[in-house]
Amino acid sequence: MRELVRYGVTATVLALSLCAPAPGPATAAAGPAAGAAAPGAFAGTPEQRGAALVARRAATAGLAFRACPRVEQLPPTVQCALLRVPLDYARPDGKQISLTVSRVRATGERSRRQGSLVYNPGGPGASGMYFPVVGMLPEWDPVTAVYDLVGYAPRGVGRSAPLSCQDPKQFGHAPTQTPRAPGAAYKRQRIAAARAYARGCARAAGAALPYYNSLNNVRDLDVLRAALGDRKLTFMGASYGTYFGALYATLYPSYVRRMVFDSVVNPDPRGIWYRNNLDQSLAFEGRWRDFRAWAARHDDVYHLGRTPEAVLASYEKVRAAVAKHPAGGTVGTGELQAAFLKTAYYDDYWAPRAGALSAYLAGDEWALAAQAGPDTASAVEEENATAVYTAVLCNDTAWPGDWAVWDRDNTALARRAPFETWDNVWTNLPCAYWPAKRQQKIDVRVLPKALPPTLIVAAERDAATPYAGALELHRRLTGSALVTERGAGSHGVAGGRSACVDRHVREYLLKGALPAGRRADCAPHPEPAPVSLDDRAAAPRTGMLPPAV
Repeated sequence: MRELVRYGVTATVLALSLCAPAPGPATAAAGPAAGAAAPGAFAGTPEQRGAALVARRAATAGLAFRACPRVEQLPPTVQCALLRVPLDYARPDGKQISLTVSRVRATGERSRRQGSLVYNPGGPGASGMYFPVVGMLPEWDPVTAVYDLVGYAPRGVGRSAPLSCQDPKQFGHAPTQTPRAPGAAYKRQRIAAARAYARGCARAAGAALPYYNSLNNVRDLDVLRAALGDRKLTFMGASYGTYFGALYATLYPSYVRRMVFDSVVNPDPRGIWYRNNLDQSLAFEGRWRDFRAWAARHDDVYHLGRTPEAVLASYEKVRAAVAKHPAGGTVGTGELQAAFLKTAYYDDYWAPRAGALSAYLAGDEWALAAQAGPDTASAVEEENATAVYTAVLCNDTAWPGDWAVWDRDNTALARRAPFETWDNVWTNLPCAYWPAKRQQKIDVRVLPKALPPTLIVAAERDAATPYAGALELHRRLTGSALVTERGAGSHGVAGGRSACVDRHVREYLLKGALPAGRRADCAPHPEPAPVSLDDRAAAPRTGMLPPAV
C-alpha cells in the first residue's frame, strides 16, 4: 500500500514461442468462501478466453524496446516499450490501451540467463517503471546477471491509460484540518465528499471505469509475460502486488515459474477489501506505538518524553498547535497525520519525524513544514495514484453501502485504534457509493503440485499488510515457503533491509531453493540510529528497493 492511499518495492526460462500455452486454472481443493468464486469458474468466461487470445497474439508480436521517453526520467541504460491490451478482455478486438514497460537486459552470459523478472510495487496505483534501475546497484549483481529486470505501469497508472478523478490542484490543497474524533457534522461533510469523489471518477472515466480492477491486472500481467517471450512467469510483487500475484497463481498456476510475495495482503475473500482495512487500522496502532517507544528510548536526543505515552502527549501538543496555526502555513492536522503515518510504514522515517517534532516544540517549525508540507510537484502523480487505488478496490468487490455499518464498525475500532481508523475510513468511503459494476471475488487456493513452489517474505509487525495475511497466503498456496523477519515492522521486507531475507530471496530467484521445512525466521534489521536534524552523519542506506506501497 502506498502511504497516501494505504495499499498498501522490491524469471522465467527464456523460451521464445509463437503462441502462449492454453490457460491452466486450478480447481480449488475445497469449496470457496461465501460470496467468492472457485478459480475454475473463471476458466470459460469471455474475459479469460479473450485474455488467452491476446496473450497468443502478444507472444507473436513481442515488444519493441527503444530509448525511454524523457518523461519517464530513466537513465539511458533502461529501454522502454508499449504493451497493447484491450480495455475489456471480453472484447479483445475492441478499444485498446497501452501500458508502459521498462527493461534492463541481463548482464551475464547468454547461456546462464533465466528470462525476465517482472516486478510490481503495489498500490494499487504505484508504478514499477523504476525497477530496472536497481540493477545498477552492486547488491543486485547476481540477479541482474541472469535476469532481465522488467518494470511496468499497470493500467490507469502514469502513462498507462491514466485515470483521474479530480483536478490535481484541488487534490493538493493544504492545509487541511481533520478532527481526531469526528462529530456528526464532520461525518456528513465526508460522506458528501466521498459521494462527489465517486461521481468524479465516473464522470472522468466514463464507460471505462469498471475495467480498472485486479482481475484485469492479472490478465495484463499474463499478456506482458507472453509479449516478453517468456513461456512461464517469474514475478516479484510487494503489498497489493502480492494480491493480484496470488490471483495470477490461482488462475494461471501452470504459467508460474517462480513468485516472490513481499508483505502480503490477506487474500481471504471475506476480508477483501472492507474487513482488511479494519484489520489494517488496528495494526497501525501497534506500529505507531513502536515508533513512540523508540523515541522514548532516545529521550536524551529528542526530549519528547521517556514513555510512549509521554511521546504521544508531545505529538498531541503539536497537533493542537497546527490546528490553530498551520506550520509553515501549509501543515495542518491532516498533513501532520499523513506525515506521521509513514512512521508506521517504514522505520526509516523514525529519526527525521522525531527530530521534526523535537524542533517544533523547541520553537522551530521549518523541519515539520519541510517534511509534512504538500509537494506540489507530485500533485498530478499523487492524484492519479489515489484514483487508481480507489477504482481498483471499489471495482474488485462489493463494499457496505450503508453508512451506519461503517460508522458502527469504525466507532468501535477507534476506541482501540484512534491513530488511523477514521482517516482510513475517509480514504475508502467512496466505495460505499461507487457507481460501477463490481467484480466477483476469487477464492485464492491451488491444488497440491498444481503450482511450483513460491516464496513469501513478511515482517512480523508490518502494519500496512498485517502478518496474518502472510500466514493465510502460506496456507492457501500449497508448497509455498514463508520467511519471517521477527520483531520488525517496516513494509516491504526484501531488497536491502535484511541480509537474511535477501539471502533467501536471492537463493530462490537464482536456484529455486527454499528454506528447510518451508519456514525460516530472520532476526530484525537494526533499529534506526537516533540522529538529530543537525547530525550530518545520517545518510540513507544504499541497495534498497524503493518502498513497497
